[in-house]
Amino acid sequence: MALTGNVVVLTGGVGGAKLARGLVEVLPPERLSFIVNTGDDFWRLGLKICPDLDTLMYTLADVVNPETGWGLRGDSLITLGSLDRLYRVDPWFRLGDKDLATHLLRSHWLRQGCSLTAVTACLVERLGSGARILPMTDAEMPTLVDTVECGLLGFQQYFVKYGWQPVVRGIKHQDCESARLSDAVLSALLAADAVLIAPSNPWLSLAPILAIPGARDLLARLSAPVVAVTPIIGGAAVKGPTAKIMRELGLEVSARSIADFYQDIIGGFVDDKRNEAFARQGLRITQMDTLMNDLPDKIALARGTLEWIGSWTA
Repeated sequence: MALTGNVVVLTGGVGGAKLARGLVEVLPPERLSFIVNTGDDFWRLGLKICPDLDTLMYTLADVVNPETGWGLRGDSLITLGSLDRLYRVDPWFRLGDKDLATHLLRSHWLRQGCSLTAVTACLVERLGSGARILPMTDAEMPTLVDTVECGLLGFQQYFVKYGWQPVVRGIKHQDCESARLSDAVLSALLAADAVLIAPSNPWLSLAPILAIPGARDLLARLSAPVVAVTPIIGGAAVKGPTAKIMRELGLEVSARSIADFYQDIIGGFVDDKRNEAFARQGLRITQMDTLMNDLPDKIALARGTLEWIGSWTA
């Protein structure tokens, strides 16, 4: 029997949004809460940009660019082109013309004193995304990537400007000591019947959430099962720098290493059927097809995961 209670998902990036898209087809939106990484957030040309929040909002509202998995479908780059041609502003970070509307409204409300949680709720409501989308914190807590070639880089500089090519020697979460989980995030976690950790990049998309003081302890204490889904399939990541970062940090590129990263907080692990099976005392592990190429794949993984959790929580 599939789990039908409240499900909370820790997520970030395109991989997490794919699983989220499947989950909203399986569970009513009022049963779902998504806690989203904001370590990628930054200010650009006076605008507050929240890439992971926007990717999830656009995905669940079915307006995301299907070719990239981020940004808006059918967007244009007229404003960005004008900034480059007329004012010689480096266009390294792509801001689409339609996408600018989100950033303008968010920045306006933030400057009026609204919290990022409240602003996100308003944007979600107007987009019609359905499920609750919660920033991990209302505080500024940018991710910084320490690289061999370029030293310390802001996340978007590392990921976008340099195409995640510099060698990573460490990752920092600026001002994490003073950040806290929002009240909305705490309420969602305490009311959860299950917590899923999406197949997002553990070091870039999920570590920021876990770096907030008290986050790991709270997840470890929950009576609800906490289950992670592997982002590693057949010894590689589907896309992005997950495998590259693992190698640069001296880790084996395997689902086993992902389980190790979460070992103090998870009771279950969804591995991919292509990976070499492994066992760990005290950890329930299942293998299924975790590759999400289309909507039926996303629904199948979401349903299969919830059915598996339901089978050992009934």
